[in-house]
Amino acid sequence: MSVDVRPATEFEDVRAVLGLKSPQANVCWCLSYRIPSKLNRELRGPARGEHVGELLRSGTPLGVLAHDDGVPVGWAAVAPRAATSFARNRKIPHVDDLPVWSLWCVRVRPGHRGKGLSHALIAGAVAYARARGAPAVEAYPLDNGDARVDLTMAYAGLRKNFERAGFTHAADTTSVLAGHPRVLMRLDLR
Repeated sequence: MSVDVRPATEFEDVRAVLGLKSPQANVCWCLSYRIPSKLNRELRGPARGEHVGELLRSGTPLGVLAHDDGVPVGWAAVAPRAATSFARNRKIPHVDDLPVWSLWCVRVRPGHRGKGLSHALIAGAVAYARARGAPAVEAYPLDNGDARVDLTMAYAGLRKNFERAGFTHAADTTSVLAGHPRVLMRLDLR
């Protein structure tokens, strides 16, 4: 396996990881935390993918993709917190006024899981944020201990994976996902 993690710039690569085979399907496209909730409710089916394409063309930081021998196999969403709904989220606290970046979604395509790609994606997202001047990166993973997590809801990541990447617990949250509490983890880049 030859994994390369790099910024998401090509729509077809993003679509391969975030889109569904049916263009009419209504999938997240990792927009739920990125855009205002009214727009999130309005964008349906193909309009969601089209919006991601517009964001890519505008140069908006979306995240990173993992490629295995050139094939897109994983995704991590990372962007300035101020440009996400985490800037206003009442369940995820602000630790301070530092202009941190948020890393909120880690996804590995079926058939490629269990190969350490989530670790590579977290490291790639941190490198991407660091290269763009982020003073710190925050994540909001599940604090599931040893309990199993439904793969559909594991997109937020797992606390132990962020701890392995050097993130530390910065705060508890009141957010719960798939029955597991989420915690605010932070990696200082200064």
